[in-house]
Amino acid sequence: MKEKLVHFFIETFSFLPDEWVVIVISAMPILELRGGLPVAYGIYDFTFWKSYWLSVFGNVLPIIPLLLLFRPISNWFMRFNWYERMYTWLYERTMKKSGNVEKFGALGLILFTAVPLPTTGAYSACLAAAFFAIRFGYAFLSIVAGVLIAGIVMGILSFSIL
Repeated sequence: MKEKLVHFFIETFSFLPDEWVVIVISAMPILELRGGLPVAYGIYDFTFWKSYWLSVFGNVLPIIPLLLLFRPISNWFMRFNWYERMYTWLYERTMKKSGNVEKFGALGLILFTAVPLPTTGAYSACLAAAFFAIRFGYAFLSIVAGVLIAGIVMGILSFSIL
């Protein structure tokens, strides 16, 4: 599925410079830098550091809006049954995967974000930070640190495989 999404975005945003395609892919939920970094290296043949920084930049872009807006927007949308059901599903799913966040707080967010597995990226970490009421400054720095670490791990994996 990820592969189809990546190719869809490459084709859809073909009018953009290659660097911006990587940034857009890296900013997308589900794909994040785990999708952007291999595209940067494997398709566009960027260097390690160029691939890394473009992907990290794209993955960091949505963090501030998510941390600042998720709770107020969710509170407003809770009046709708469909959103309450989706929120409950998202909450339970995030809580299942965020044991370290609950145990270690902001440090747990670093670990949660840094592990390059599906559903453990910056988007999920922002939701976990909101669910556990971790203060903005701690959450932002922790998630960015996790993205930086995940970028190194994914970069090494991408460059050794491709």
